[in-house]
Amino acid sequence: MDTQTQAPFEPHYKSKRYKKLGKPKRWRKRLSLLFAGLLVAMLGGAGWFYLTPSGSDMRYMMADTLITSQHRYLAKYLIGQSELDRRVAEYAKKFDEMGQIKDEHNVDLAAHPDSDVQLERISTAKYKGYIMYVHDPKMIRVATTSIVGSGETVLSMVKRTGAIAGVNGGAFDDPNWDGNGFKPAGIVMSGGKVLYKGDGMQASVNVVGIDRDGLMVAGRYKPSQLLEMGVRDAVTFQPKFIVNGKGLIKNEADGWGIAPRTVMAQQKDGTIMFVVIDGRQPGYSVGATLYDIQKLLLARGAVTAANLDGGSSTVLVKDDAVVNKPSSQYGMRYLPSAFLVFDHPEAFDAGNIWSGIDMEHFDSSKPRTQSAS
Repeated sequence: MDTQTQAPFEPHYKSKRYKKLGKPKRWRKRLSLLFAGLLVAMLGGAGWFYLTPSGSDMRYMMADTLITSQHRYLAKYLIGQSELDRRVAEYAKKFDEMGQIKDEHNVDLAAHPDSDVQLERISTAKYKGYIMYVHDPKMIRVATTSIVGSGETVLSMVKRTGAIAGVNGGAFDDPNWDGNGFKPAGIVMSGGKVLYKGDGMQASVNVVGIDRDGLMVAGRYKPSQLLEMGVRDAVTFQPKFIVNGKGLIKNEADGWGIAPRTVMAQQKDGTIMFVVIDGRQPGYSVGATLYDIQKLLLARGAVTAANLDGGSSTVLVKDDAVVNKPSSQYGMRYLPSAFLVFDHPEAFDAGNIWSGIDMEHFDSSKPRTQSAS
């Protein structure tokens, strides 16, 4: 009789049968641990996003970024509909208050050096773009679309008028962000004439423009006041955020989100700076807040600065070519107005494309009447 104690059963770890039975159990355990880890991370992230000051700052920055885009409605999923409505109203009130701050116009217009138009490339880890310096501010004029029922691209306006350069201009009625670009918002002035006044001559609106002497004018005015002040060219947009050489935006949280930007500013010697910042293009340029632009301009001696239409409208054209990278996947937008730079601005006449048209009942959602280059 064999007296050797029999060893307990030990499975053959290399058997196919054991692999089939054992592996699923191990993987189920690993998957369970993975999902549990992910759930904890998600709950922790949600807690940070909604319950901590830094998370709330990020959440509101994202909401502000959506507010300035064609997807404003999505911001309600970050801050709620009532908070979205409150924040939009708060920005409108704040921008109106900024527009009413008195400007001392501390600019020496006789000191501008020459009539050169120069470009400065701007490149940071966050955003990329350009500053266009127009040393003689009298070279700048507001041009308008030449197509009844349709906006026109800035490139088309530059080529059609023989301008040196141009950037996008003022606000316009754009239902669902895919309209025809023909109906401006607020006012449009060119050559000392009011071409469009959506709310009449006595309604105050925020404007950005330039007077007959080359002085930049920005803030909240009635069209009748602008005529009395000798303003020559202007469009409606907001806010004015540098006044008398001081920035009005106090911090990043009040910078109105991250987006493509177009801004007009003036230095003490009269030089006009147009800032064009690309955005909404991860890996290249995500965009900038107005606080970013304010710091950029104060470092370059701006005494006045105001925001122009940005987002997918942002474009810079020079020498019959688009210089920047517009964010719209459909290419340049069709716009009612633009700021153009001319060798002989005195010879330019914008005409009045809106004369004789019942703009009060114009349907901005209709397709463009024809295309423009």
